[in-house]
Amino acid sequence: MKKSLGAKPLALPSPVWVIGSYDSHQQPNIMVISWGGICCTTPPCVAISIRKTRSTHTNIMKHNAFTINIPSRRHLVETDYAGLVSGINFDKFSATGLTAVKSSLVNAPFVKEFSLIMECELLHIIDIGSHTQFIAKILDVKADEAVLGNNGLPVAEKVDPIISSACDSAYYALGDYLERAYSPGMALLEGPQLWTLKNS
Repeated sequence: MKKSLGAKPLALPSPVWVIGSYDSHQQPNIMVISWGGICCTTPPCVAISIRKTRSTHTNIMKHNAFTINIPSRRHLVETDYAGLVSGINFDKFSATGLTAVKSSLVNAPFVKEFSLIMECELLHIIDIGSHTQFIAKILDVKADEAVLGNNGLPVAEKVDPIISSACDSAYYALGDYLERAYSPGMALLEGPQLWTLKNS
């Protein structure tokens, strides 16, 4: 029997994304978010949600741009630090030893040491409540060659991203490879359904 837990933001898992932005003096800053995800294919767009009190919120509103940097587990310490302190009081790049690289496409920095980043141009701002949702167009995805698969795209196992759990305030890593997507469910398709799927 299921127990009601009330209305809470407890979707599992959540990403651990490091958001890059510049302040009004072009000082690079990073913060960690978990409320985010791809929200459109054409054009390619992503949505992130940030509290209004965060310095990154102010930065995005000013420059209409940000980067999404996806850390691997080997950068867990630096990533956690970026989520612990405010960019108003601390230079997070200096403290972590990470390198800020100015994007050539948007007015925002990305993290050189992280193997997968997205350069994003702001499209829409939605005031939801405690958070503002920023919907942005992905202008480019940059990836280290070491994390690319045979199809030229990033492989989750090679990126080795950190994921989070709001329920127990914890970080996790990805688990085992299960199976290729759109394959296991084929076993439940019957003849006419399979014919329709293949010919649709």
